[in-house]
Amino acid sequence: MDGSNHSTVSEFLLLGLSESPEHQRVLFWMFLSMYLVTVVGNVLIILAIGSDSRLHTPMYFFLANLSFTDFFFVTNTIPKMLVNLQSQNKAISYAGCLTQLYFLVSLVALDNLILATMAYDRYVAICRPLHYTTAMSPRLCISLLALCWALSVLYGLIHTLLMTNVTFCGSRKIHYIFCEMYVLLRLACSNTQINHTVLIATGSFIFLTPFGFMVMSYVWIVRAILQIPSASSKYKAFSTCASHLAVVSLFYGTLCMVYLKPLDTYSMKDSDSVATVMYAVVTPMMNPFIYSLRNKDMHGALGRLLLGKAFQRLTGRKLRH
Repeated sequence: MDGSNHSTVSEFLLLGLSESPEHQRVLFWMFLSMYLVTVVGNVLIILAIGSDSRLHTPMYFFLANLSFTDFFFVTNTIPKMLVNLQSQNKAISYAGCLTQLYFLVSLVALDNLILATMAYDRYVAICRPLHYTTAMSPRLCISLLALCWALSVLYGLIHTLLMTNVTFCGSRKIHYIFCEMYVLLRLACSNTQINHTVLIATGSFIFLTPFGFMVMSYVWIVRAILQIPSASSKYKAFSTCASHLAVVSLFYGTLCMVYLKPLDTYSMKDSDSVATVMYAVVTPMMNPFIYSLRNKDMHGALGRLLLGKAFQRLTGRKLRH
């Protein structure tokens, strides 16, 4: 494509959260630690589910894909940020910035759609338990996941292609840890009305529609749980949804901190940067802990994965006693 059509800027400067060398050293070790925890946590979830036949169910199938998405998401942004924190050269090429933007937008959408699919799984499991096996067949699960991927890829392509028509002729400085949609639109010196319109239209479909679906699913789930006579059965039914509810709350809570504001009020200052870190780094790091914290099946699978026969002998002794 002809560079004169879309930009007079060949690269951007990712300045991150601070330009102070002392702060950058602290930030480097902090983000490196968070990245390693996120990668190890999500990879362990994927391996545990894949290696344990007892977890080959729709819920864990979608959880494994959520972990893969979170792993890919942080790998798209944090390594480049770590390099910048250790280097005097903060530049990222125009093509590199758009590539990062594409994966960022696509993976956030994919995260959202998988969470909506998991809400449907919990709805069927609690409200239609006798039909669960047929309603959540392997073929349907694969089809739902394929639809999530297709919509996410399309969503990312639309906004990335629209961004190629935006002209950047002013400041190249991005006070963020990655190339983010709102920041790039604020740096533009051409008319971005079409970007705003498409962002609102597609964002409403990709984010608000699944969110509304999740809310309705949980309304029906709560109604079904309240009709259960036994208190212990109520607790057991609710506990199967608690982890998903926590992840959804964390995902939408941090996302709203960043995007639930008009574009013209987007400050690109420290407060917005910290909010971005919350959804881009903290949420993917916390998801494995949330899903494995009180999940006995996951505890067992992780134990068998990490300790093998030693774990089996230990649990065998506990059962005998």
